[in-house]
Amino acid sequence: MRKNLLVILIVIGGVAGAFCGWFFGPAMESFAFLGDLFLNALKMIVVPLIIFSMVAGIASLGDIRKVGGVGWKTLVYYFSTTAIAVVIGLVLVNIMKPGVGVDVSSVAMTTTATKTAGIIDIILSFVPENIFQAMAETRMLPLIFMSLLFGGVLTTIGEKGKQLLDICKTINDVLIKIVHLILYFAPIGVFALVANMLGKSGGGDAFFAEVSKVGMYSMTVISGLAIHGLIVLPLILFFLAKRSPLRYGAAMLEALVTSFSTSSSSATLPVTIECAKRRGVNEAAADFVLPIGATINMDGTALYEAVAAMFIAQSYGIELGFIHQVVIFLTATLASIGAAGIPQAGLVTMLIVLEAVGLPNEGIGMILAVDWFLDRCRTTINVWGDAVGAAVISRCKELNS
Repeated sequence: MRKNLLVILIVIGGVAGAFCGWFFGPAMESFAFLGDLFLNALKMIVVPLIIFSMVAGIASLGDIRKVGGVGWKTLVYYFSTTAIAVVIGLVLVNIMKPGVGVDVSSVAMTTTATKTAGIIDIILSFVPENIFQAMAETRMLPLIFMSLLFGGVLTTIGEKGKQLLDICKTINDVLIKIVHLILYFAPIGVFALVANMLGKSGGGDAFFAEVSKVGMYSMTVISGLAIHGLIVLPLILFFLAKRSPLRYGAAMLEALVTSFSTSSSSATLPVTIECAKRRGVNEAAADFVLPIGATINMDGTALYEAVAAMFIAQSYGIELGFIHQVVIFLTATLASIGAAGIPQAGLVTMLIVLEAVGLPNEGIGMILAVDWFLDRCRTTINVWGDAVGAAVISRCKELNS
């Protein structure tokens, strides 16, 4: 009952924030510090939670050979769902053609995006020169790699390793309790985050004015996210995880509302793990799969990047044939892996997609006005995809033998 009450209060906080931001506009920026406090609290717990949950997850798997089996199945699942999301985006953008007729000259072309790393740089980032610097910068890939390596080796050194593993599990339990405490502040934090962001856009009238410029683009992205989140992922959940999408979705509501308000899958990770375990997802699957998902499984981001690239091409009158769209499919799928689980990280990795097919980088400026809102929508789908993945992998025979 207490958990249900908290979810209701979080939803009320989000609705109240949207109402106040809509009608009071910039005045709501004075509440920004409350949202920042909530977001900082979640981010504060992310690094230690990833490290100790991954180590505990490896220990829960027992036989180190199980890690390989579960790991490969996790990667195949996440790559598959991301690929499906990109295909949905490409199909919709070709049908709806949101960029046709858009006046490029009337849209601001200023962008703060900088040149991003390539695929080789992403691979190299798995092994950092300084793991403590990676922690300070919240770089997920090296943290996951180091945690898996540390936990895996720890299971091979006998009784001494078991003692340390028990300590890691205890610390992980403590961190989950801290997450519980942070969530009591969630309704206020969600209210402040939503109210501040909508207020910064100038309120309801200003928001609609900006949306009208790229309305068809926004509709295409949201339609694609809805198809993937409300049809594809629930079908996967029903057939592969043998779970009710409605019941599981209701259990994950806390995480989904948090992801929408924070626009960060990494910041939402503690809540996602807690919700998944509460719904009966295997603890090893939750501790092992969800941190990986928060890093490499970006279904919503990949879909958005494919739609955005095609929208920019259509706006500039650049014809992209089948081969170019295959390149977009591949680069959007791979680039989403390198997207950090932070607000609007997709804007940066999208440069990989644009450069792969020779589109002008300044075209990103056309979508900045509404990206803050679409970012929240795609982050919610990212987190929902992670949660469904944990439920699917939870049924693996390696975790139930």
